Amino acid sequence: MTNEPQVTEHGGGIWSIPVPIPDNPLGHTLVHVIETDAGPVLIDTGWDDPSSWRALRDGLAACGTSVDALHGVLVTHHHPDHHGLSERVREESGAWIALHEADAAVVRRTREVDPSRWLGYLVEKLAAAGAPDTHTAPLRAALAEGRAGRPPGRRAALPDRGIEPNALVDLPGRRLRAVWTPGHTPGHVCLHLEERHPGRAGPGGRLFSGDHLLPTISPHIGLYEEPDDDGSSDPLGDYLDSLDRIAGLRPAEVLPAHQYAFSDAQARVDALTAHHAERLSDLRALLTQRDLTPWQLAESMRWNRPWEEIPFGSRTIAVAEAEAHLRRLVKLGHAEAVPGSHPVAYRATG
Repeated sequence: MTNEPQVTEHGGGIWSIPVPIPDNPLGHTLVHVIETDAGPVLIDTGWDDPSSWRALRDGLAACGTSVDALHGVLVTHHHPDHHGLSERVREESGAWIALHEADAAVVRRTREVDPSRWLGYLVEKLAAAGAPDTHTAPLRAALAEGRAGRPPGRRAALPDRGIEPNALVDLPGRRLRAVWTPGHTPGHVCLHLEERHPGRAGPGGRLFSGDHLLPTISPHIGLYEEPDDDGSSDPLGDYLDSLDRIAGLRPAEVLPAHQYAFSDAQARVDALTAHHAERLSDLRALLTQRDLTPWQLAESMRWNRPWEEIPFGSRTIAVAEAEAHLRRLVKLGHAEAVPGSHPVAYRATG
């Protein structure tokens, strides 16, 4: 048996390294390595954990390089399974870190916010969404006892530079264009390598898709959890618009941050668009029968397991996804909040 990391060479100076996510069913993040004339550049870095760091370091060695040789890090979005090791990479190599400004703003706010304020906001938000006392009680107890802890991403690295939408990234010897694809996060970006695929005909190039386009998983689209959220965002609408932009690129191959590389981007875009259209239709149908809170809608939605088997933290995420779909229905004029309801309930309109 060998301990050699399962690095994949994709040709044309591109590799992927599976960096583990501890205790997570996703298993790992695919960190991509791009050769440039100034040295190798990473797309994402993986989770901040000793085992993940070892996998990244050993994977780079299997690619014929090292952490010390890295020139830069392009982060598709701020989530810890993508951005977690960025600070350590910078400390070890001096590499710059680039992130879209919308996600850089999230990192700054998360680093500065009082943990008790963040937890208090979450408790209030869940209560307003109709979460039962059994769900909010542990959070209220932690708040009362001063056990708020730090919000997710509190140690995330502040970037050195931004990633400008539609602009070519400054990578000597490569032609890599940033495509802003909000939805999963407000500043998520895909990166389009505008170079002929070394193994396939056609001009479409390759797309590093982060979490925006995955071969079999529908990425989480929830409301952006911010204490200062003003209720005007529409993450699902942003995501669907972003899918259209990606389909228009017609990439020859998609290199996502999870699972595996695949070729038919249009088919996957079509499947995801249909998935969300069906989910919106199902939720509106439920709201025609009776007024429902976001929590009640989340209980009724189809997930990868029965609601009773969904763990505590995942239920909070599920409610955020239900709220994102509700926000979209409201924007489309197909639903509205029931005036005076608390917790807030929604009904179908139109």
